[in-house]
Amino acid sequence: MNLPSNQQNKLIMELSEKDSSGLKITPLGGLGEIGLNMMLFEYGDDIIIVDCGLMFPEPFMLGIDLVIPDISCLAGRTASIKGIFLTHGHEDHIGALPYILRDIQPPVYGTALTIGFVREKLKEFDLDNSVELVCVKPREVVEAGCFSIEFIRVAHSIVDGCAFAITSPEGTVIHTGDFKIDQTPVDGELTDLATFARYGEKGVLALLSDSTNVEREGYTLSERLVGEAFEAIFPKCPQRIIVAAFSSNIHRVQQVIDAAVICGRKVLLNGRSMLANVQIARELGYIRIPDDTLIDIKELPRIPRDKVCMITTGSQGEPMSALSRIAMDDHKQIRLEAGDTVILSSRFIPGNEKTISDLINHLYRRGAEVFHENVSEVHVSGHASREELKLILNLVKPQWFLPVHGEYRHLVKHAQLAELVGIPKERCIIMTNGDVVAFSEGEACTLEKVEYGRIFVDGKGVGDVGRVVLKDRKHLSEDGMVVVIIGIEQSTGRIIYGPDIVSRGFVFEDESREFLEQAKMIVLERLEQLNIEVMGEWTEVKQEVRAVMKRFFKKTIERRPVILPVILEM
Repeated sequence: MNLPSNQQNKLIMELSEKDSSGLKITPLGGLGEIGLNMMLFEYGDDIIIVDCGLMFPEPFMLGIDLVIPDISCLAGRTASIKGIFLTHGHEDHIGALPYILRDIQPPVYGTALTIGFVREKLKEFDLDNSVELVCVKPREVVEAGCFSIEFIRVAHSIVDGCAFAITSPEGTVIHTGDFKIDQTPVDGELTDLATFARYGEKGVLALLSDSTNVEREGYTLSERLVGEAFEAIFPKCPQRIIVAAFSSNIHRVQQVIDAAVICGRKVLLNGRSMLANVQIARELGYIRIPDDTLIDIKELPRIPRDKVCMITTGSQGEPMSALSRIAMDDHKQIRLEAGDTVILSSRFIPGNEKTISDLINHLYRRGAEVFHENVSEVHVSGHASREELKLILNLVKPQWFLPVHGEYRHLVKHAQLAELVGIPKERCIIMTNGDVVAFSEGEACTLEKVEYGRIFVDGKGVGDVGRVVLKDRKHLSEDGMVVVIIGIEQSTGRIIYGPDIVSRGFVFEDESREFLEQAKMIVLERLEQLNIEVMGEWTEVKQEVRAVMKRFFKKTIERRPVILPVILEM
């Protein structure tokens, strides 16, 4: 693929014959999708993991709460894992840790805020005392087996983001994590271009770079512009202000607080994650809140509406969020009135557009004025656009380029961008989840895939819901369910009760009695044709009931409900 066939075959044979040779990079999630970021680096018997993220369920994943990576390929090798290294504290990079750390417990490395978020998350699972959490500062180097990992400061939509320079006996790999090049960051912490350039001068084997915004021309706007937008909007708001943002975006929260203080407004934090994350950030010194600025929700009725600013979660229109309940006039303590202002200070995540549009409509019905990214600069991206991506490519000057973090089209576009700045096409490798890209003596090839996949979390169940269950849920949601209850005397095979038919999501029983009576007669006629031996086998009876009901419903109403026969032994 990347070498002449004879060289590639030789390299694959060498690496396959001696599994411990060469550097191997394997993504278990995060490629060809948004979220679920997790990547393995292996050399000899040493393994390190970069990020351990989750993904929120897609529309077809009915009833699923979270999705986490499948780490089956690590079975029997957990003792070789030298550490988990976290680029930053977003859920798509740390959210799977409480589930993964039940099975493996290597040390976890990250910057201060990232570790603070992880520690709080692990407390909920009683894992905070059993996992070693190590706080690392930018430009510090961690030794993990044969690997040396230097943390490199990058700007992003969260405090304390880092890229990694991962050095192994085969050479150095730069992993950018999520980043942008913000020349005027809120906290003054710039992306450390000097360190990227330093490694570029020394020589970099491979660059793995964030592809999320590769389709955007130019440069990503500075986070500071959002603060300027707040300062322009707030003085014009006659009543209460509600700002919805991601709780992890500490810079955004800081700028809301700054704008509120300038206008003489008190600040109410709403939402469990918002309260927890701001508390962690305050303890670590990442956010500054003047004394007497924060108020409790119980104080709200006593403060004039034009002196209040609320910061809440729920910017994606989540049905049970505080903002959605406020928009539906269903919140016990907070009500919107004419003249109130709501600011949705986050991007519209793909797939949530309809939900957010409905939320905005409900807010307007309450009399509020609404600002969002399509009408005002109340949100900027945390990911690098094309010119920033070019700059990193030119500074690092890698021998090989592997685009990461994005849907498949983003990876392809990023590889094409790398070609524009001089990296040969044959040295751009587009990985997919499960691929094993191996490096040996400066050359690379793709080995056979490892086992990978998605584990569904539903309530307290982890991995007990698979694709068959999801298919059944989809079937139920589309066509409903029919339960057929039959009482059979086991000794004679005689039907002494039913069939009784109960339906849910199929037809309205009160208006379809004649239709359901006809279905009962069809079932009875079929069962009367069966001999006593068959009637004594409940499995056979259930199959016959399903078959006759399926044919009847398809012929009469052209629907395919889930049919559940229930046999009562009498």
